[in-house]
Amino acid sequence: MYSFSFPTPIRFGAGARKLVAAHLLEQGLKRPLIVTDKALGALPVLSEFISHLSGLDVAVFSGVFGNPTCSQVMDGAAAYKAHNADCVIGFGGGAALDVAKVVGLAATHEGDILEYVWDHPQVRPIVNALPYFVAMPTTSGTGSEVGRSSVVSENDTHLKRVVFSPKILARIVFADPELTLGLPAHVTAATGMDALTHNIESYLSPAYHPLCDGIALEGARIAAAALVTAVKEPGNLQARSDMMMASMMGAIAFQKDLGAVHSCAHALGAVCDLHHGLANALMIDTVMAWNLASAPAKFDELAHVCGVLGGGRALVPWLRALKRNVGITGTLASHGVKPEHLGRLVEVATADICHQTNPRPCTAADFEALFKAAM
Repeated sequence: MYSFSFPTPIRFGAGARKLVAAHLLEQGLKRPLIVTDKALGALPVLSEFISHLSGLDVAVFSGVFGNPTCSQVMDGAAAYKAHNADCVIGFGGGAALDVAKVVGLAATHEGDILEYVWDHPQVRPIVNALPYFVAMPTTSGTGSEVGRSSVVSENDTHLKRVVFSPKILARIVFADPELTLGLPAHVTAATGMDALTHNIESYLSPAYHPLCDGIALEGARIAAAALVTAVKEPGNLQARSDMMMASMMGAIAFQKDLGAVHSCAHALGAVCDLHHGLANALMIDTVMAWNLASAPAKFDELAHVCGVLGGGRALVPWLRALKRNVGITGTLASHGVKPEHLGRLVEVATADICHQTNPRPCTAADFEALFKAAM
């Protein structure tokens, strides 16, 4: 078991979930609300975790599903109040953790959670103390457990909106790779590609942040070495541990910002409801081929840390081979994206903030070309 802070206190290692109850009791907390998704709520992994929470009066909100929405946050806040909870445990993948981060905010502040997104014209400040929040990832992709933002979608338009504040950071993370052992191969692959994309895009961002550059390169190295093993040997705890670490490193690194892959993925999630990690995987090689000429030295460095022979020009073929090796095949069209979606995809991607730090400036015409190339 390892303990470190960066900046969130993290307990990392097999069995970390068994430390949660003692920690909360030490803080004087006794009535946690577990926020999780519908699928996990019905699986033994949640009941097994709850079995370690002796001494606590536990309630569960399992109303998170798909790409999380604002209404799910407000329903979670209602569950928090109904239980008279004194803390929140986020238990799940990126969707559940993003909702869990702001359930306490919605429960202790007036108005709808949308009024707290960073670009709201009359954004409300976070003025009240927030409930103690514990984050427990059960996938290795978004790294949401160490992030200071919550991404939730508007109920009607499905546009992703962001609540951003250091105040919503978890007070402590219990990162237990044993919680990922039961993940199906396709989920391991999609979330793993998400983690790799975070590290690659944050490193390629032209923003100045050498601290994040170092983390992103090491995160990419770890993910590149571990992802195939995690998919093909699901019980390999070392590979699962490595992917959980790479996921957290990607989320820490992308405070430097991301790039056009994520703008495309956000559009695919909003318009076609694609899983975020899968959307990143479907776009990364197309966007990276387009980016290559704008950052050749950085591509060389990424190829080096990922163990790719042939320099930066070999990185895109390697990404394509990696996707095949973990079972991610096909085009956007084979995953349900239709030509009639193209106009709206371009509109949403162009409006997305992530591509502002892409190494190559990206216009609406560029996004149209990228989506068509990936179709």
